[in-house]
Amino acid sequence: MQAPAAPAPVAALPDPSAAIPDAAALPDASAVPAAAALPDAATAAPAAASATAASGGLVRVRTDVLDLRIDLRGGTLVGAELLAYPVAKDQPERKVRLFDADPARFSVAQSGLVATAGNAPSHEALFRTEDGRNDYQLADGQASLELPLLWTDPATGLTVRKTFVFDRGSYALRLREEIRNDGASAWRGYGYQQLQRVPPPAASRTSGLTNPEAYSFVGAAWYSPEDKFDKRKFADFAEDGPLNKDATGGWIALLQHHFLVAWVPSGAEPQRFSLATLGEGTPRYLVRSVGAPFEVAPGTATTREATLWVGPKLQEQLEAVAPGLKLTLDYGIFTFLAQPMFDYVLKPLHDLTGNWGWAIILTVLAIKLALYWLSAKQYRSFAKMRAIQPRIEALKERYGDDKQKFQMAMMELYKKEKVNPAAGCLPILVTIPVFIALYWMLLESVEMRQAPWIGWIQNLTAPDPYFILPAINLAVMYLTQKMTPTPGMDPMQKKMMTAMPLVFGVMMAFFPSGLVLYWCTNGILGLLQQWIITKRHGDKPGTTPAVAK
Repeated sequence: MQAPAAPAPVAALPDPSAAIPDAAALPDASAVPAAAALPDAATAAPAAASATAASGGLVRVRTDVLDLRIDLRGGTLVGAELLAYPVAKDQPERKVRLFDADPARFSVAQSGLVATAGNAPSHEALFRTEDGRNDYQLADGQASLELPLLWTDPATGLTVRKTFVFDRGSYALRLREEIRNDGASAWRGYGYQQLQRVPPPAASRTSGLTNPEAYSFVGAAWYSPEDKFDKRKFADFAEDGPLNKDATGGWIALLQHHFLVAWVPSGAEPQRFSLATLGEGTPRYLVRSVGAPFEVAPGTATTREATLWVGPKLQEQLEAVAPGLKLTLDYGIFTFLAQPMFDYVLKPLHDLTGNWGWAIILTVLAIKLALYWLSAKQYRSFAKMRAIQPRIEALKERYGDDKQKFQMAMMELYKKEKVNPAAGCLPILVTIPVFIALYWMLLESVEMRQAPWIGWIQNLTAPDPYFILPAINLAVMYLTQKMTPTPGMDPMQKKMMTAMPLVFGVMMAFFPSGLVLYWCTNGILGLLQQWIITKRHGDKPGTTPAVAK
């Protein structure tokens, strides 16, 4: 028996819309077994299990991180639960599900072959397991688990072994397709992988200030070495038209908040990526990768490989699976700041402390230390402005309603006393971008999803349930405002400045508690630093030297 031969690609790539079955019409609800109706391995009788498998039923595969359902009809993944990720903090028994055969939440991963000469198993073909089992589990101490599925065509002598490999601790499923031709004539065809799903349920797309899913991208994405990363919202599938993109290397994916599913074909095989909207009524969104045609000579075999990622957007693991896959994590316009801040500051501090809350506090401390000279300049400017406040009040009395002369005299006073009122804005120019970058990290980083801090804060990505942190933050903002000089402001402006802590304090009560923790810690450290620097300059906070008579 000869060793497997490498595919012999043909120059032209096939049309993605031709020959491949129409991603299967959305199964009728009565024909699709819901997850709840799947046979339990502990109670199902062997005879019943065999009958189910023979009719093209489901195979259950459990690893330490995934609970999967694979339909023997095409080897399609129709169920995937992430064991380490509950839907909600208070519902630990309900796990995030990325594949589902229920028509209301329909989402599947399919793969297959299309023959240009001979027969071939598409994702509609019936496979069987080699040992007749319908339940597989990664045992303790076992590094990996294999599930081989077989399809044969006695008339042509073609055998296809589709093997899924599941590794411990990994969300990357390796697919290996061996095509063996024991017939008398050459087999010609091509392979494909595709993902499809219906729109996400309306309940998960509700709007609101504190609902992160309202601001998260939901749609398809693809990557090629030539054109890099691109994506398209589901709502734009029809409007933007079909996609036909050729690439050698790359991947296709469907994205949602915190999680994704992605096919990564073999990097050596040319591919054509395409998008489509299928079905009437409830649309189904399809993203597909079609490989170059190849030939299997009589008496030989060839192997195709691909990787299917089914899991969270874990940055380190995504980078190891495929180039550009990490780009599915979107930190918005402040990615240039958020990504290195997460990689080189927040993540190492979390590794050190084991807690994202303490990592946020230490991040603020690190930023404060790095910008100490800038903040010191700000607070020294505040101290000088408080010292000249009586003279500014005297200028206001002297010039009355002549605001132009008052402004000129005040600027002359600033120049004479070497006071720079703009110095107080410089630290804010740094603090605000970091604040926004942290907001996007809390919004998008699955590593911080449902992460606890201490006591009553059991989810840093959700608002404080008892409003304790917002109350502390409001007090800190009020004290900061009281210690900030307001030279030259009229009574109305001063009232607005006084009201700002209340307005922003109430708003932040509905922000993620991790974000409030950052802002509160930043404010407390700022108050302490301001008090120390102001005291050194001989002007006690909150007091104003008397006006000379």
